[in-house]
Amino acid sequence: MYQNMAGSAHPLAPAEIAVPAMPDDERVWVPQAEGVWFRPLMLNTLAGQWCNLLRVRRAGVLSRHLHPNPVHGYVIKGRWFYKEHDWVAETGSYVFEPPGEVHTLMVPDDCPEMITFFNITGSMVYLDEQNRHVGYEDVFTKIDMCRAHYEKIGLGGAFVDQFVR
Repeated sequence: MYQNMAGSAHPLAPAEIAVPAMPDDERVWVPQAEGVWFRPLMLNTLAGQWCNLLRVRRAGVLSRHLHPNPVHGYVIKGRWFYKEHDWVAETGSYVFEPPGEVHTLMVPDDCPEMITFFNITGSMVYLDEQNRHVGYEDVFTKIDMCRAHYEKIGLGGAFVDQFVR
């Protein structure tokens, strides 16, 4: 099969995604909570994976959660930490989250904006202080959030399709 390829990808592989540098168009940022947005980069429905930029413009607790699969993060701007650990992820830091770990993401008071790239497979399981399940996100809820937001602000629900594989 590879000897018959005309391009660089196998004919059965999905098309590549090349997302341009962060545009000035604020509409691409999907609101997630007060002072919290995400920008989808890749939404992989086959692997249950998503890559996005998370932007936070408020201090304090963002969420208490766990992931059943590993998570990779890279801090582009600002800093954040997990209440359960003694490290701070600052601009240029890489963070690996092992599966099953419960953590509480926090942004310090003196950080006006945090932007982190996250690569997540599986889901985010939101927990309360007693570790009771209070919600979840997965690639499909992320797509739904994007579609609803893009429809509402005039880009059209299909705008999200460029990120779906």
